[in-house]
Amino acid sequence: MASSSSPPPPQILCASFNQDNSLFYIGTKDGFKIFDARTGRLCYEKNLGGISNMEMYFGTSLLAIVGTGEQPILSPRRLCLFNTKTGATKKDLNFKTSVLAVRLSKQRLVVVLQDKTFIYDLNSTTILEEIETVPNTKGLCAFAPNSESCYLAIPASTSKGSALVYKASEPELICQIDAHQSPLAAMAFSSNGTHLATASQKGTIIRVYLVAQATKSHSFRRGTYPSMIYSLSFGPSNDLPDVLLATSLSGSLHMFFLDAARNRKNQPNKLLGSIIPGAITDALDPANHHIIHNVIPAEIKSCLAVPTVENSQNSCKLPALRTVVYIITHDGYFREYTISTTKSNESSWVLQREFNLLDTGYSTPQRNGHHMD
Repeated sequence: MASSSSPPPPQILCASFNQDNSLFYIGTKDGFKIFDARTGRLCYEKNLGGISNMEMYFGTSLLAIVGTGEQPILSPRRLCLFNTKTGATKKDLNFKTSVLAVRLSKQRLVVVLQDKTFIYDLNSTTILEEIETVPNTKGLCAFAPNSESCYLAIPASTSKGSALVYKASEPELICQIDAHQSPLAAMAFSSNGTHLATASQKGTIIRVYLVAQATKSHSFRRGTYPSMIYSLSFGPSNDLPDVLLATSLSGSLHMFFLDAARNRKNQPNKLLGSIIPGAITDALDPANHHIIHNVIPAEIKSCLAVPTVENSQNSCKLPALRTVVYIITHDGYFREYTISTTKSNESSWVLQREFNLLDTGYSTPQRNGHHMD
């Protein structure tokens, strides 16, 4: 008999957002569901068996799905390109080992195995590149599907936090980024692929690199004690990203400002952070770091997206940065937060919506406003 203190098994096996954060999806032991992120409406569901990995093709009817292996047709070694309109499989791709991650852009299909990563032409499903990798048991990767080069990052080492960055559009290797002393736990590109954020398994420092130069532009301290980073996401700016957010095993949401000028006057340009010593204070300056505690239950895996960052006027008529954050938790919940931060470094947050993804009903949105640390 299981101990009463044992954590319950995860209700959601995989979860993520489509390429523009307008839709999100979850895979469970029974099948998958697709939701409208703006309204919470259930758009599509299919009970065909356990789904361990999944990826949408923007807002279209095309999906890439990988099963848990409970049914022969849904082998973890088989990637199915599935059409939600017809309910039929368009194409099957079979591999020698389990598929651990799938990514799609308009031109490319990326498939991550434990010791290989494949880059396909999406239209013809022909292999463009087969990359031998270090053991990547969690299928860790970062992908920038909206960038012209379709940047792809995969781990370069099992002993330290290094990443190989490829142009999936070519495809070709463009650089190696040595970010941490400990192995990587999370990575994310900015929407245009110019910046790559990394976190190690230690999780105390999050770093941001300029991809073209492979140089560090920002370094942020999440905390002094180790905590596994579950998800990283940039704000959707086309230039220098406004903010970077992270969720971790502790259950907190961390917000980091990349544009430090909004908090400090006469600060050196952070794009020169790799050569200007003053930029190292990013990691210690609380003006660049805000925390919402207990956003999710501790030790529950999560996935986040930042669909909107905009300037607004708060109730005090002071300019504020308004950031919308979506969070999916693997215990079966979706939450939307709005975070407002003024130039005087005063921040507050509101839980706009919360609902159970595994129930058919839609719960009443909860609204709670608080100041952030």
